[in-house]
Amino acid sequence: MMEDFSFPLAEKCVMIKLDSDVLSHCAKFSCGDEDLDDFFAHDSIAYEKDLMGKTYCWVLKKDDTKIVGMITLANAGIQTTHLKNNSKRHLNKTIAYPKRGRTYPAVLIGRLGVNTDFQSSQFRIGAQIMDFIKSWFDGVDNKTGCRFLLVDAVNSDHTLNFYFRNGFKPLFPRPEDEKDFYGIAADEELRTRMLFFDLL
Repeated sequence: MMEDFSFPLAEKCVMIKLDSDVLSHCAKFSCGDEDLDDFFAHDSIAYEKDLMGKTYCWVLKKDDTKIVGMITLANAGIQTTHLKNNSKRHLNKTIAYPKRGRTYPAVLIGRLGVNTDFQSSQFRIGAQIMDFIKSWFDGVDNKTGCRFLLVDAVNSDHTLNFYFRNGFKPLFPRPEDEKDFYGIAADEELRTRMLFFDLL
């Protein structure tokens, strides 16, 4: 059941694909993270031209110069042959045995930002964007098979808890497994965690 929100994104905003015309028409977008802001403002268009991902934004209906949130999506896959046994079991237990394969189709959430003016808990824009993306790839409009959503989330309590609240789980149950998979030394910081969401 979809949750009721005090600021229903689908009613208050229009989702459009980000392009140079949208960027030039809209006011400067800031989510409070300089790297994300710079990506959306300067790199997202080139990213799409290189077929590395597409960025979508939600613009206020009452003021089409105001972007409320943005997300960048790309095709991806989970290569089970490269996972250690405990991570593989963690993932495979969601798939019926006859259908288990070497690669599972997924969509990667590459970037996600919410306008600082809409980051109050009363809006819950991030959660609404997550709900939309889940329904978008799980519904009849899904153009290809897509079983999982993936995100390489910043390894901070704030970011991880956001994705955990929205149903994501670590692809690698233990941080040590993830470090080992990516060749990160045991004493080095794990800057991101790969999380997944099962669309079924």
